[in-house]
Amino acid sequence: MEEVDNIILHSLRSIGCDIDEEVQSLKQFSTEVIVACTVKCLRTIVKDVDLPSSLPQGTAAKFRVGTALASNLQALGYRGDIGYQTFLYSSEVDIRKIFMFLVDKLPKETVETTEEVLGSSVLLQRNIASVLSRQLASLWVSPYIKNRGITMRGQPQTWQREGTCCMYHFHASHVIVPEGSTDLTKPTPKAIKVYHQSSLPFVTGQCLHHGDTAPSLMEANMANVTAQQEWEAEWNSAGLASRLSQQDYRSKKAQRIRKRITDQLRQDRQRSEASGETTNDLQQLLATIGGRGVGAAKTKGSRFTHTEKLLFAKDDEKALSEVQSQVPVGKTEEDIQKEREEELTKLKDELNSLTSNLEKLELEVRKFTAGSQQMEEEIANQTRANLEKEEGYKVKKRTLDLLPDAENNIAKLQAVVDSSAQRLLTLASQWEKHRAPLIDQYRSLKDTASRTESEAQRKLEEIKEFRKKLKQVQDEARGKEELSKQLRSEFERMTKEVNRSAYTKRIMEIVANIKKQKMEIDKVLIDTRTVQKEINQLSGKLDRQFTVTDELIFRDAKKDEAVKKAYRYLAALHENCELLIRTVEETGGIMREIRELEDQIMTEDGKKTLENLDKITADLQQMKGENEILLKKRKAKS
Repeated sequence: MEEVDNIILHSLRSIGCDIDEEVQSLKQFSTEVIVACTVKCLRTIVKDVDLPSSLPQGTAAKFRVGTALASNLQALGYRGDIGYQTFLYSSEVDIRKIFMFLVDKLPKETVETTEEVLGSSVLLQRNIASVLSRQLASLWVSPYIKNRGITMRGQPQTWQREGTCCMYHFHASHVIVPEGSTDLTKPTPKAIKVYHQSSLPFVTGQCLHHGDTAPSLMEANMANVTAQQEWEAEWNSAGLASRLSQQDYRSKKAQRIRKRITDQLRQDRQRSEASGETTNDLQQLLATIGGRGVGAAKTKGSRFTHTEKLLFAKDDEKALSEVQSQVPVGKTEEDIQKEREEELTKLKDELNSLTSNLEKLELEVRKFTAGSQQMEEEIANQTRANLEKEEGYKVKKRTLDLLPDAENNIAKLQAVVDSSAQRLLTLASQWEKHRAPLIDQYRSLKDTASRTESEAQRKLEEIKEFRKKLKQVQDEARGKEELSKQLRSEFERMTKEVNRSAYTKRIMEIVANIKKQKMEIDKVLIDTRTVQKEINQLSGKLDRQFTVTDELIFRDAKKDEAVKKAYRYLAALHENCELLIRTVEETGGIMREIRELEDQIMTEDGKKTLENLDKITADLQQMKGENEILLKKRKAKS
């Protein structure tokens, strides 16, 4: 206990407790010192404890301070029995337990305790705490003083909005990603492969700024996902109902879109021609979309292309002539506008009717396509049935041709069957001749393959074991590296002024004393076992000697009176010896009880029961006096 008290005293002095140098044990602590040291430890641990460092004069105030100390210790997690009496009427054992608990709860930066291995979570929390403490320690500027949250930060110093040091605008660029390279079912052209390998830059090099790589990839990915979802929704709704393949559906859709754009541009061109604002660019665009550009004009073209050109030319000339004929000389702009609106209404009605007719035709085309597919399936089924029936017909025809000369045909068939059986037997014997060496070779190769496979399996297992061991060694090395980093960082954060030699010396002395005590206990146990063994041997020897002597004397006691007397003396001696042995055992038990009672007396003396009783009596008398004074004051006021 002296070593424990020395460690506790050193820890209390290190946090600033006012303890005299003459104090060498907790037994010398007074009530005021106990309360002052406890309050100092609580303030070091919790930082915001509002308790007086010394006991007040009033007895009731002392009780309140003791109760507050007990409640604070229970809030920290102390599990022992504690109350105001623990501090006001203290015992050495209880005070030692309390100060051991408080010293263990002191911060590691204040008191040097047992080393612990810090995990990554603890280091992360400490890093977060250090960053927050550094930010809290920095100069605070009111938001009203700031210019709309703009602050100057960084090296070199730049103006930026507060909280946006790691943010930038979302800017996406067009990136080209190789497509179809992962699909092994479709061959990729050699030119595209060469382009991807030699000419196409990496995705990180296609953007002007490195920060635009991630937004560009996210934009491209979202565009692909959105297009795929829209295509799946369209195919599930309209594509399946059309009974077309995906390729045909895509081509039909492209044709419809191209036709719609062409019609719209043609109408816009007619309106612009009617108003006298014809543009060459629009004509070129119409020719390009409709397949009548400059490049198309150089080709020969089909009959359908020429027919389309003539029709569109006639329609253009007709529309132009109608517009020119419908514009009389003496009409105003309002009349012309009104006529145009009426004509536009008529054209819209015609367009709606044509659209409805077109939809009807498309529906009929779908029905016809579905009916044609069904008919093709029926034709294929009928074709297969016809082929099967033709095969059956051929077999039956051959059988009917053989019926008129049945006996000769049967004899011929029997001869063919016999020759076939003989040929099969010959082939079987030849096969057996070839089969025997092949089977032997197969078995030898199989044995060799099994041995090779077992050897390969064994080597594979060894490789797996080596890999596991290598992985374990790597994990251990990695863990040791992390542990060394943690210990190094912890060592760098620790205060270098603390001298650990005192702790080390005391711990080594305690370990040496424990070893010495253990050796002495082992010696005592060995001596006890030896003495017990000797006692057992002597007891057995005595019992055997008495039995032999009793038999010899009893045998001669029947004939001689002196022998009878000796037999009586022997029995009396045996009883007296047993009585002596019993007395010695009872004396040993009484001595043990005496030692236990002495230990209990020492324990009770350590609790200072008499001193505490005197203190309680004095506090009781003081409280009675205070109560009498309060009663007199109350009577005087009343």
